[in-house]
Amino acid sequence: MKKITSYKNFFNGRFFNEGIRNTVGIVLPAVVLGYFGQLSLGLVLSLGALCVSVTDSPGPVHHRVNGMLICNMLIALVSVVVCYAVPYPIFLGVIIFFCGFLFSMLTVYGLRTSSIGIAALLIMILSLQSRYQGLEIWRNALYIFAGGSWYLLFSITLYSLRPYKIVQQILGDFVIGIGEYFRTRSHFYKHDPAYEKTYQLLLQQQVNVLSQQSLLSEILFKTRTILKETTHTGRVLLKIYVDAAELFESIMTAFQDYRVLHAQFDKTGILEAIQQQIVRLADELELIGLAIKSNDRSIATGRNLLAYRELKLKFEALRLSYMTDANVDEFVSLGRIFNNLQHLTDKINGLHYYTSYDKKIKKVASHEIDLTSYAAVQDIRPMIFFNNLNFKSNIFRHALRVAFALVIGYIISVIFSIGHSYWILLTIVVILKPAYSLTKKRNSDRLIGTFFGILAGVLILFLFKDKTILLVIMVFFMASSYAFIRTNYFISVLMMTPYLIIFFHMLHPQSIQAILLDRLLDTTIGSLIAFLTSLFLVPVWEHQNIRMNMIHLVEACRVYYLSLATVFSHDEQVSQQQARIYRRDVLTELANVSDAFTRMLSEPKRFQKGVETIHQFVVLSHILTSHFASLSYFLNTRQSKFRNPDLDEVIHETDLNFSNSIHYLAADSKAPVIINYAILENINNYVEQLLLRRREEVQHGELETETRAMLISSKSVIDQFNHIFTVSADLTRCASELNK
Repeated sequence: MKKITSYKNFFNGRFFNEGIRNTVGIVLPAVVLGYFGQLSLGLVLSLGALCVSVTDSPGPVHHRVNGMLICNMLIALVSVVVCYAVPYPIFLGVIIFFCGFLFSMLTVYGLRTSSIGIAALLIMILSLQSRYQGLEIWRNALYIFAGGSWYLLFSITLYSLRPYKIVQQILGDFVIGIGEYFRTRSHFYKHDPAYEKTYQLLLQQQVNVLSQQSLLSEILFKTRTILKETTHTGRVLLKIYVDAAELFESIMTAFQDYRVLHAQFDKTGILEAIQQQIVRLADELELIGLAIKSNDRSIATGRNLLAYRELKLKFEALRLSYMTDANVDEFVSLGRIFNNLQHLTDKINGLHYYTSYDKKIKKVASHEIDLTSYAAVQDIRPMIFFNNLNFKSNIFRHALRVAFALVIGYIISVIFSIGHSYWILLTIVVILKPAYSLTKKRNSDRLIGTFFGILAGVLILFLFKDKTILLVIMVFFMASSYAFIRTNYFISVLMMTPYLIIFFHMLHPQSIQAILLDRLLDTTIGSLIAFLTSLFLVPVWEHQNIRMNMIHLVEACRVYYLSLATVFSHDEQVSQQQARIYRRDVLTELANVSDAFTRMLSEPKRFQKGVETIHQFVVLSHILTSHFASLSYFLNTRQSKFRNPDLDEVIHETDLNFSNSIHYLAADSKAPVIINYAILENINNYVEQLLLRRREEVQHGELETETRAMLISSKSVIDQFNHIFTVSADLTRCASELNK
């Protein structure tokens, strides 16, 4: 059953859809013109379509159109320049260096402009073998432009026929990702959980979910037809997104002191029952996500609601039989878990209903949509480019590595007259990434994938001789390669190599052995050049920059914390819009630190400085964001009316902890501020008095009282302030250890 679900998820997903779209858009010109005896012309058109398809990534439709238009004009221009330079090897080497540097620098403007740069490098490399002269150069550029224009029209036509399909696919992935994140959080309730491993997995999944949310925000809130909600489908998709985003935030507020809960309740079995309920809810989210992607209706199984009711009865029975004046504190925490589970259960059942696209579904209220808090704006000022022209910029260093690596590959191909030498440069472009860890991973994937792909290609050519069958097989491998190119590079290369072998066999059936040797040799040379340049040519190791990322994270945490905390001390209101912006900044910086740490783990051991301390810092930051989310949850849902000016001193000392963390991370020579760790006593004494009163009530059998309501309201908030103060102190300790 799980495998069937996985297959359904893949075949209804956007990556499979992109693979089919790219394959048809690229192959169709060659197939149609080949049928009329114009295969060479069709291949040039397909080349233009191939380059433009690189930039056809999800996003607002006007961004996609603009990106493809700019790419189409750029590749036509580059092909002209390169074709004129081909007869002059030295001049051509200068052009290769200039293009390698300039087009790699486009990464400063984001992923879409980065893909435009890759497309320009692709056409530059594939034009190196051309021998056009005079008007032939311009005619070739015109054909490339025509092929790119064909792909643009093809892609936009498909979008106009199914304008909501890409939103449904990404939204389905978003909901499924939330379910996986929720399922991982259930591990904390297992007997003897692996805390460190679970936190690390949560960090990776959180980065994935947030990236999907960011992409969704860009599409939904920058696409006029959806934002204006002119159709019922658009209204429902917007409603699903807003509720799913709120659901994700609710799950993030579910942090508890799990070690204390296990010490108190392991023998009762209630924690494992909670874990099973969370898994059931995660399964429901997977069903909803699949339904959204396949445009079907998901129907709630009903077992999650029934199981929750049985679990709630078990909790109430546990309160009557197991609660004493000594463990009232833990039962309050357990009660918060059940309140959150009930809220999540109701939300998930609501998502099931939305997949019916019932006409009765109300549209999203205007106050629920806040564009500034969801969709970030990409700065495209020219000054951004020039500000990065220095060795402090990672992108500048990467652009230099690409430029030098391409020139080295070109010189080697000229000196040794290697056949199909452009494969060397192609390998360099697709492998060489800004981070050493990504280059290392792609290197191994490409080498191993190429080797096994060659074996598969040879076996296919040995077994099948009919050209029609070979064409069908080639298209299958091509579609598979594009389907996996964004998710699994190894499989993409494994599929790409056989289709290239079949393609060249159909063009030059007598030279297939030379092609196989060239493919393996060129890939090996290109991989070696990419690896050596990433290792020795102005390398950037993560330990050199991760401290600055950590400082940005602490600064974002500080701002977000102060905006929330002052509400509980002086009832100073913070707008939901501003709070969401602060939260987005914290999660963005946390994702940056997590990504940098993950990349550090793939670097040579001698450059992994302070890796254990940084790992602890990342885990503590993740815990901290959970506590922030809990405070925000209490404010947004008005579940706690607790306000107390005594919190001022706690807020002040916590802020000093953040200040000291920044002080150590920045290696400031001044002495850190002395922290008063006894500051929590006053506010905790207030809770202790309520606990004593509540214990007396429990001893007398009084369960539902005003004291209970006051205790839940105040203790929930004060617990968060206690946790945040403690975690901020631990962050300072980690920063101090790094400073040593």
